[in-house]
Amino acid sequence: MSEQDLMQIARITTPNNPMEDVFQLGDRDQELEKSVLDKVLADLQKIRTRLCPRQVLGVRMGIYAGRILNLQMPQTDKGLIVFMETDGCALDGVTASTGCRAGRRTLRVMDYGKVAATFVDTYNNAALRIAPRINVRGAAWEYAPEASNRWEAQLRGYQAMPSHELFTVQPVSLMRDLEKIISQPGLCVICAGCGEEIMNGREIHRDGENLCRTCSGEGYYFLEQDFSPLPIESLWE
Repeated sequence: MSEQDLMQIARITTPNNPMEDVFQLGDRDQELEKSVLDKVLADLQKIRTRLCPRQVLGVRMGIYAGRILNLQMPQTDKGLIVFMETDGCALDGVTASTGCRAGRRTLRVMDYGKVAATFVDTYNNAALRIAPRINVRGAAWEYAPEASNRWEAQLRGYQAMPSHELFTVQPVSLMRDLEKIISQPGLCVICAGCGEEIMNGREIHRDGENLCRTCSGEGYYFLEQDFSPLPIESLWE
């Protein structure tokens, strides 16, 4: 039986929240998801000192997105772009399960302080935002009653809970056109203010000039006027 034949996803619109769809995996698909989860967590544990609940959430979010969008995970091309709403452990988990990385321009961090992510199928322009349900911390105990503390209950429970009980799924549309986000290879201009190169169409057009975000007043830093750089030799002491 092929992986496609194993796909048994029931899409149920919840009457209490019309903005949320529940994607419930069939029994065989849950078995497949569990085998993938075990492998990804084993690989992740090789590069992290220990696993944590948010890493598990990130891994499972990526796997769940792949099952719903019917995309092969981890990605080897750029068929999937992830907008992650926080950094840290959950991001590591999403990276491990999807193969999406900032260096490949397939993962972007939106610093919203939420363990949530939007997964965009670039082939079909379908986008899903996945986030943990509000009650998952308490619900984790039901799947790990032998846990000795809350942290352990979440670590084990998040691995055992069915995906539709663990996450909410919301079909969404991006605020910006995906083609503009991806941009074009080799697209560069020079900032009229600082003279630095701007890639990927990220310049701001103002009064007939191309400006970087910093020179246009949208930067995340400002220059120190009295800065004295350290001698090169001191950097290696």
